[in-house]
Parts: sequence; structure tokens; C-alpha cells
Amino acid sequence: MNFYFEAAATLDRLDAKQGSIKGVLATLPEKNRKRTAALVIETLKYKSALVEIINVSGLLAAERKLTSLNLALVLVHDLLLSNGSIQAGDGPVKQAVLRHKTRLNGEFQKLKIRHGAKSNADLAHTGDGRAAQIPRYVRVNTSMWSTEAAIEYFMKKGFTLDDPFGSRKGFAKDEHVSNLLLFHPQTTFHDDPAYKSGKVILQDKASCFPALVLSPPSEDSAVVIDATAAPGNKTSHLSALMQNKGKLYAFERDRHRFKTLSMMLSRAGCKNVETRNEDFLLVDPSDSEFARVTHILLDPSCSGSGIVNRLDHLLETEEENEVDQEDRLQKLATFQLKMIKHAMKFPGVRKIVYSTCSVHPTENEHVVQSALSSDEAKLRNFFLAPQNEVLPQWPRRGLKEELEAGDSSCLIRCSPGEDATNGFFVSCFITKAPPSTKRKLTATSRGDGSVKKRKKNNRSS
Repeated sequence: MNFYFEAAATLDRLDAKQGSIKGVLATLPEKNRKRTAALVIETLKYKSALVEIINVSGLLAAERKLTSLNLALVLVHDLLLSNGSIQAGDGPVKQAVLRHKTRLNGEFQKLKIRHGAKSNADLAHTGDGRAAQIPRYVRVNTSMWSTEAAIEYFMKKGFTLDDPFGSRKGFAKDEHVSNLLLFHPQTTFHDDPAYKSGKVILQDKASCFPALVLSPPSEDSAVVIDATAAPGNKTSHLSALMQNKGKLYAFERDRHRFKTLSMMLSRAGCKNVETRNEDFLLVDPSDSEFARVTHILLDPSCSGSGIVNRLDHLLETEEENEVDQEDRLQKLATFQLKMIKHAMKFPGVRKIVYSTCSVHPTENEHVVQSALSSDEAKLRNFFLAPQNEVLPQWPRRGLKEELEAGDSSCLIRCSPGEDATNGFFVSCFITKAPPSTKRKLTATSRGDGSVKKRKKNNRSS
């Protein structure tokens, strides 16, 4: 029964928006991760139908042993959709569900009739159609082998250099990210030896942009920070770009995510990374340990509104009203701005990349605008890196109408459904002048550290 309790607790974390499905599942104990993940994902697919059945049957009201809706969901899922079997010993919780087996099955059949479902699969929550337009991206971990060696490896496994959408065995090199390969969307790699050994990393194309834009130096003297590092894809990318030289600090405040980060970086052979189970915002920029930090990557918590991949659409079964959404976005933006301003306080920093997987201007252009207007930016003379230093060949740039000052062409946007990626945003702040001693730094740029609201409504690109 512990298996079901763990699955229910995972659903609780997803309800509390503690991360993406992939991110939360990655924190599960490795021993039971595959089994628990499968139940969580399948339960989410049928959540709407299962909730309706549980409510109509009165299951929760009748059985006090079922302490939460999510516990009932995983148990009823297996009863109705997994060969009618709850995989647990005969205990009071299992019996609490089995007492209602006939009623639950009856309501299930009625639901299928009402929805015109010819099979159980017809009741499943379908994904965002744009996800089918995104290839399976595989980043070659150049810390362990070359892109050429990886291509040869996959060709020996029966793949051919061809259109990945034209053939299940076709794959291609990406035109913007040199060490990124594109495969058919339904290609799986979790059992592939190259994936298990860390030689390839499953990472969306847009997610590769922040490390490329930061372009950390590959020198023994280099000191770089990844401020919110888990699960580790961007950190391992930074490490590879640094050729495992210098020092790369990887901060992650969450204990479970920190374990995932540590395992991932170990598997990827990242020898220049020092992991810290700490909150980046609590790190003292004036500490002599960080005096030589020149590059900082910021990819803080965001709404995730740009994600249309194969899992996170399962969390979007309920529409958020406009007022609640705006309130949530403003809280996120305030936190994101705080991260940028904190990064600007490191005395030696010369380059800061801020990115999100959001399509909302509130978290993107508006945060950038507020950061540029902050006392921290003015004190250190930070400005946006010009377009020719920020993936100049990428066509989609920032929203001009959402940026009051600064050149929107300096910003990167990725649009799901149009760019064969998830939705993404990347900005880059640079400074070429030494710290000013003429201005006294105030605590925040607006007194409360919040992002100034714009009159225009949020729009996605």
C-alpha cells in the first residue's frame, strides 16, 4: 500500500504546483520511480473521469480511511483501468475501495455511455497537439564523447541521417545547436546504454539556449554559477561548454531536487561542478569565495506556460480565472526580479542570463524591463547584450510592444507550434564597466521589489 501512498503524495505535490511532472517524478526514490511514475501519469490522463466517478459514487463521504482525493484516485484507477486489481495486501484502505466495486464499475459504464466512449482510451485527456510537432531532442554530452561519435553510434543502431518526421529511424543534426540531434517524437531512449551512462541527455532545444547564450569561458580560472540548477540539464550543458575546466557552482535549495541534481551530474561526468544544497538568494555576494564569479545562469521557477510536451498538458484540466492567473504571475515575477537583482550584486559578474519556460510578458519582457530600471543595474551599468551576441541566427525575438526601454531584438522567444520547441524566453544582461562607487545601492528598485504592472494584457508570442 505504500506504493499508492507515494503516488498520492506525488499528485499532492503536483496540485501544489511544486514543479513540472517530469521534475517532480525525478525526485522519487529510484527504486520505485518507474512504477510510481507510470501510475501517476496514467491517473492524470483519466483524472477528470475518475473524479466524476468518485463524486457520484459518494466514495469519500462513505469511507473515512480514504484520507484524500488523490489517494482515492490512484486506487480507483487501478480498480477500473488496470485489470480490476489493486496491487496491495488486504488492508483497511484497500477494502474501503473494494466495498464499492460494483457501484464504481456501474458509474464507470454510465460515464462511458454519456461521453460516447467506445473504449477506455476515449476518456483519456489528450495532449496539446503542438507537442506532436516537437522532435525528440537528444543533446550529445561532449564531456564524454563527440557529436561525430554519437552519430556513428546511432547509425550502427539502425538510425539514418534523414528527416526525423519522415521515418521512425530518421535523425538529424540541429541547425542552431551544434551538439543537438533530432529524432522522431515517439523515439525512446530511457533504456539506451548511451542515455544510462550520461553520454546523451534528453533536453528540449529551447532549454539549450540559456547555456549557449551565457557562453561560459573554458579556462581553468573560470568561475560560473547556475543559481537554480536541478534537475541538471543546463548545469551539465554549462560544464560541457566549459570543457570541465574552472569552477561551476550549482545551487539547489530543495533537498529532493538536490539529490536528483547530484546523481545527474555524476552520471554526466561533470568534474568541475560543486553542488550546493542552498538557496541562491541567501548566498552573500560579497563572500570572498565568489569574488571571481563572472557568469551567472538564472532559470528560476516560472508558470511553465510554454511547456506543451508529452506530460505537462495533463496538469491543465482546469482553467485558471484571469484574476488568479494575474496574481500568480505577479508573485512569480517579483521573485524572478529578486533573483536577477541579487545576481547583479556579485562584484565580479559580467554576464547574467535570465530564462523562463513561460510565454507571458509579465515573467519575460516586464521582468527584464524592471531589472534594467533597478538600482542594482544602474550601479553596475548592466544593459542587454546586443542581438549579435544572443543567438543572432534565431529568428523569433522579444515582443517590442512589451518593452518600454531596450531593444527587443536582444531577447529570444520560442513559440510552441511554430518553432518546433516548447515555449521559452532568454535574456542576457552584460556590463563592461567596473562597479560604481558613486551611488548608494538601495534595497529594491521600487521599495517593495515588485514588477511594475503594464496596462496591456499578457499575450503569448
